[in-house]
Amino acid sequence: MTALSPALPLWEDTPVTHRFGVAMAMHANPYSGELIRAIRRAGRRHGCEITLADTGDSVANEAAVIRELRADRVDGVLLVPAAGDEAVINGLVRMGVPTVLVDRMAGRNDVDQVGSENIQAVCALVRHLAGLRHRKIGFIAGEEGMTTHEERALGYRLGLGRSGIRWTSQLVACGRSTPGGAAAATAKLLDSWPSPTALVVASEAMMIGVQYEAHRLGIRIGRDLAIVGYGDMEWAGQVTPAVTTMAQPIEEIGRKAVELLLARITDPERRPESVRLAPRFIHRRSCGC
Repeated sequence: MTALSPALPLWEDTPVTHRFGVAMAMHANPYSGELIRAIRRAGRRHGCEITLADTGDSVANEAAVIRELRADRVDGVLLVPAAGDEAVINGLVRMGVPTVLVDRMAGRNDVDQVGSENIQAVCALVRHLAGLRHRKIGFIAGEEGMTTHEERALGYRLGLGRSGIRWTSQLVACGRSTPGGAAAATAKLLDSWPSPTALVVASEAMMIGVQYEAHRLGIRIGRDLAIVGYGDMEWAGQVTPAVTTMAQPIEEIGRKAVELLLARITDPERRPESVRLAPRFIHRRSCGC
């Protein structure tokens, strides 16, 4: 069973108001560390102790971690849910445990949630490429069955429609939300007909695989192939060419997650909120302009 990380100590003169458990995969995304730091900073401001628990991005581990946190008598749970079965979320809601879903939002209205806006953000990326006269815009999709990636796929289709471009399944490949899966998906699209002149990549982790495969094939990003992505990796502005992307508001997500959990504890009967925070468009050179 996964061990809990010790609660983060508060400043010496800060009284402890609540103890929160954070259940998430510590290394599932390039921004996981940034999200943890954002939650800790927000917790400190409100006098909350934070206990971390690594789910390993597995539903089975997630259930074990939640049991440990409840046994540790935390006042509430911040959960970045693993893909797949929502049994853990259902159990938390049924038992009335104050809970906020963070980053990966679910398609439900009975629990507080906070994450990035996905549909309009990806739509804007597609329209940016269409404005550069690209008509064959491919899409590296994330893992199926996850609301976040379903929304990004919808944003891709919406962007095509608003740009007067017909959607075709031949320009879409699933990258399984991993670098290796994205590399394989990129190779598939570039070896097929019609071959895309531009790619929209649905996550930071998959951008690594896309970059790798393009370089392996000798394709010049920004010249032979325009690439834009969702999520701003630390290296995105340092590679050549730098990556055009939508940067998630990680600091705001962490802060709002803590605030929502405090609000739920204060008023258990309040209507659940789903908060979607707009990402920031960062224009660099990988799109070719």
